Amino acid sequence: MIIFRNQNLTQEEYIKFGKQFGELTVHPFATSLPDHPEIIVLDNDGNNPPLSTDQWHSDEMFREEPPAATIIRSTITPSIGGDTLLASMTAAFDGLNPALKNFYANLEAVNDFKVFRALYEGTYEGRKKLVEMEELFPNVSHPVVRIHPVNKRPLIYVSPQTTKYIEGVRDFESEQILNMLYQLPEIPEYQYRVRWEPNMIIIWDNRSTQHYAPRDYLPHRRRMERLTVKGGKPFGSKKKMKGSVFKMNIRGTDRAEKTGSHRKNLTRPSTNMTKNR
Repeated sequence: MIIFRNQNLTQEEYIKFGKQFGELTVHPFATSLPDHPEIIVLDNDGNNPPLSTDQWHSDEMFREEPPAATIIRSTITPSIGGDTLLASMTAAFDGLNPALKNFYANLEAVNDFKVFRALYEGTYEGRKKLVEMEELFPNVSHPVVRIHPVNKRPLIYVSPQTTKYIEGVRDFESEQILNMLYQLPEIPEYQYRVRWEPNMIIIWDNRSTQHYAPRDYLPHRRRMERLTVKGGKPFGSKKKMKGSVFKMNIRGTDRAEKTGSHRKNLTRPSTNMTKNR
């Protein structure tokens, strides 16, 4: 993570700054500027609260190639609150028991844009649009333990915002595994807290960190502008376990693909289970 203070840039200068780190992408769901679609506007107050920013997450894990970096600058800062917390998922992996490291490294998780599904609720046109978005962004599998493409270090790569379930295990097993992993960024020793100042720019590695934006500033206004740097397809370190796959007759669960809460309805059952040879 890098912090740049007192950067009074125009939007054109801000985009030029962001392009020095790589190709900028356009978010398919977030509100952006009409003249500059690369810039996501995060403008919130008591009448327009943020959508699930108070969950630990890495940005856009629903993509086949999630972003490499996130860049945010402050344009309006509240008089109280509004910090951003970041957690090192590399440190989270390093702190695990060696047996758990090996176990998690053999797992893959299915990810979905479930946090944004609430945007299409309530109308027929919204449901039609949701089907279109599902075709554009189908569920994608990522390794639970991702290898950073630059420093080659392993890190935990699941998030309650996007992760639906662990592949190859039963629903209750998936839920227990994910609930343990979701608690890792909550450990204070892995965290850094950003106290925003006017005209501050922060860039962080979206691959190896998760972030959390509390709502403690409401009803005051907080306005940020975000740029996103294109990344690559995540890869893990372990070979897949050999085994045959067979169908399981397990009970289904509710379609928990909406926003949900921090601890509930975040996983779906897998209908496949690996049988070791």
